[in-house]
Amino acid sequence: MSELLARVRAELARYEHPLFDFEARPAGESVEIEIRFKLPQEPLHNYLFLLPPREIDQAQFPWNFQRQLYDCLHDYVVEMFTSNPQRKA
Repeated sequence: MSELLARVRAELARYEHPLFDFEARPAGESVEIEIRFKLPQEPLHNYLFLLPPREIDQAQFPWNFQRQLYDCLHDYVVEMFTSNPQRKA
């Protein structure tokens, strides 16, 4: 396991949520984060985003990671709408 992956996994381990599971895995030089919905009621896609090495190596990584994780969780929840006024039929 690379040092970057270990750092991301350590940071990700600080987050627990009753609706979502999180996983980090290698993706070339980057680290891929996967967000999965825990409840099996509706088949939903998983949300993925990449962290390039330069972002993981920054001194402000914990703060930047939290901001990005929260932004992605927001986007994922919005993508879960099954109907909304902007959705094309």
